[in-house]
Amino acid sequence: MTILGSRSGSQILRTFLPDQTVDLRGEIYRVAEWSAPSAIQVDTDLVRRHLLREVGAWIAHDTDGGMGDDLLRNAAVEVVELEEARGVTVERYPQVWLCRVCKRIGKSLDRACRCGQRKWGQLHFVGIHDCGAITEPWIKRCEVHDDVKVVIPKSAKAADITFVCPVCDKLTMQGLGFNKRCACGDGSVRWNVHKARAVYTPRGMVLINPPRPEHREGLKLAGGARKALVWLAEGLTAARPADVTAKQTKEEFLAKLIGDGMDPTFAATMADMAEQGGQLAKPGDHPIDQLSADRRAEAEREAVDVAMALAESRTPTTALRGSTPGDALDLRYRTSYPGALARAGIDGLDLVDRFPVLSAMYGYTRGEDDPKKCRLVPFRRKRGGYRLYGNLAETEAFLVRLDPVRVATWLSSRGHRLASWTPGNGDPVAARVAVLQSAVVPSKRDDPSVGSVGTDLLKLVHTYAHRFIRQAAVFSGIERDALSEYLVPAHLGFFVYAAARGDFVLGGMQAVFESNLDDLLGAFVDAEHRCPLDPGCNRGSGACSACVHLGEPSCRFFNRFLDRSVLFGTDGYLRPPVNR
Repeated sequence: MTILGSRSGSQILRTFLPDQTVDLRGEIYRVAEWSAPSAIQVDTDLVRRHLLREVGAWIAHDTDGGMGDDLLRNAAVEVVELEEARGVTVERYPQVWLCRVCKRIGKSLDRACRCGQRKWGQLHFVGIHDCGAITEPWIKRCEVHDDVKVVIPKSAKAADITFVCPVCDKLTMQGLGFNKRCACGDGSVRWNVHKARAVYTPRGMVLINPPRPEHREGLKLAGGARKALVWLAEGLTAARPADVTAKQTKEEFLAKLIGDGMDPTFAATMADMAEQGGQLAKPGDHPIDQLSADRRAEAEREAVDVAMALAESRTPTTALRGSTPGDALDLRYRTSYPGALARAGIDGLDLVDRFPVLSAMYGYTRGEDDPKKCRLVPFRRKRGGYRLYGNLAETEAFLVRLDPVRVATWLSSRGHRLASWTPGNGDPVAARVAVLQSAVVPSKRDDPSVGSVGTDLLKLVHTYAHRFIRQAAVFSGIERDALSEYLVPAHLGFFVYAAARGDFVLGGMQAVFESNLDDLLGAFVDAEHRCPLDPGCNRGSGACSACVHLGEPSCRFFNRFLDRSVLFGTDGYLRPPVNR
């Protein structure tokens, strides 16, 4: 097997996917397959749930290629990662050979060009259709001389390309073929440069994947999703969900007994006895019981994600101690750190030194970036079901959680009414539950201009995360594009993690956490919050590449739902502490 070059696994994940065209050593190839990839152990139900959410826009417009229905029918789903020893199999494509010297179109790589040279390249245009098809251009040759050369204009439009006979100078073709029907029968092929985004746009997702199944089982034994939600609602004051004193409900206790293999009849008897003995939670025992069924289900799903992310390791700032009680570092932890967190409107900030994150690509689209107009082409297994191409990493991360009372007060000041909460109520648990009940967080493809509690909350958490990443990159010495976000907006928080790509400096985030986190937060609040492109940026969306935007794929929301005014506007989240 010819080795054409090497790339990191994370680079291959986005740029060497099946049916994607790539540049290698000055030539163009199409990826045929990942050679003998290795399976990644994942929670299949978790992956299906995330997939259904990710492809929801395509499902709504019936452009998902049947993926939604298949997932609901529990179609097989596997996640694989690159086998580095085997690599990726590629093939030359398109096989339209272009002489680099005289620009003739040749018939074969094995023969020299009529100009006498044998320096073949390729015509770098391909035809695509929304169905996922890709095709090579057919070039008409001179009928008399059986010859043709390309005249490429200065524009990048395929329609401006001309083909002429190099002998008689007769025009043989204008463009690459107009109104050529796609083989699917539904529309015409469009021609474009093979590396254009419209030719191939990979579609992927990021989710938290616990490295060991026992973490999820341990959470079930501790009380399951309800216990995880209670843990978050109470501000992660306990070390882990198992340490929360909240009782299990009868349903959870019964499910646990049956899951442990107990006979259902006997398990029901045991649950009845436990209920009569007052050992189980009653409806209304905890504020989270006020949540409606749909809001609680969504809140529990995110709570389980957070619990799994923290299952391996978690160090809150409150656990930091100097080597000697009362020394300068110890005083910094006890005074400077809490003050900086409060000033930044942060309820808690934790270091996670083994953050389990899975990046997985589930398909691609060709054409416009609009599910109404382009079809999703999922990656399928040869034996049925779906295959996701992934990269699993354990990396450093921060978990940043905003002050719930301050967030609730800010939302209220913007005219939103929160269920069962009124301004002046200083109970953080009540504030968290009120936000969970009132905020329906929009998806990344929803309209940011539609006003709602969920839209404002997402803009706050998302904009905060982007500004935090920009400051964290400076203080940690990590390239900005090597830091990524994972949002849990309903729980008023987000993770910032060091992606396994770019110039990632191992230990950079831990060094900031243990030495100058207060300086980072001070810069976050006080550093320039205006945009170099103001007033234009401020009059527009309030966010652009010069002030808030991050590179792809650091931002999973396409740099949408961002607005600096939610932080620094007249009623911004950071205004009260700054002006005090």
